[in-house]
Amino acid sequence: MPGTIEQSVHIDAPVEIVWRMVSEPDEVVRWFADEIDLRTAPGYRGSMTFHPDAGGTVRVPITVESVEPPRRFTFRWNHPEGTTAGPTNSTFVEFTLTPEDGGTRVRVVETGHDGLGWPRDQQDAFADDHNDGWTTHLARLEQLFVGRSADATR
Repeated sequence: MPGTIEQSVHIDAPVEIVWRMVSEPDEVVRWFADEIDLRTAPGYRGSMTFHPDAGGTVRVPITVESVEPPRRFTFRWNHPEGTTAGPTNSTFVEFTLTPEDGGTRVRVVETGHDGLGWPRDQQDAFADDHNDGWTTHLARLEQLFVGRSADATR
């Protein structure tokens, strides 16, 4: 579907452990954002900060949309600082955690970049960048569990 970025990964750990990894700030900085201001409460406005390898700092505002422990967590991001996030100025990210084969399937879907009024080339560049980003970050999350028991991740 145009405007949809979707990635998933199987994590060798129970849903409750993986939920903490995608929703608790101290855990999220281990695999995703370098710094984070986050509370898993609907309506919470915070930010994620990234320090890309190329240098510089990228600070991205986020607004938590829904929290359904331990299965679903959604937020909007990439909206202009100081504005209210909505369908015309931000993208929507949904994490879904599902028990699978003794572990957890983590699925992330990001939508909405096609509704921001950007030219097609900007939409395509965004989709490519975020597809690569989610692949990289989900691989980091997966690596946290390789060769470890579920208790060893804390």
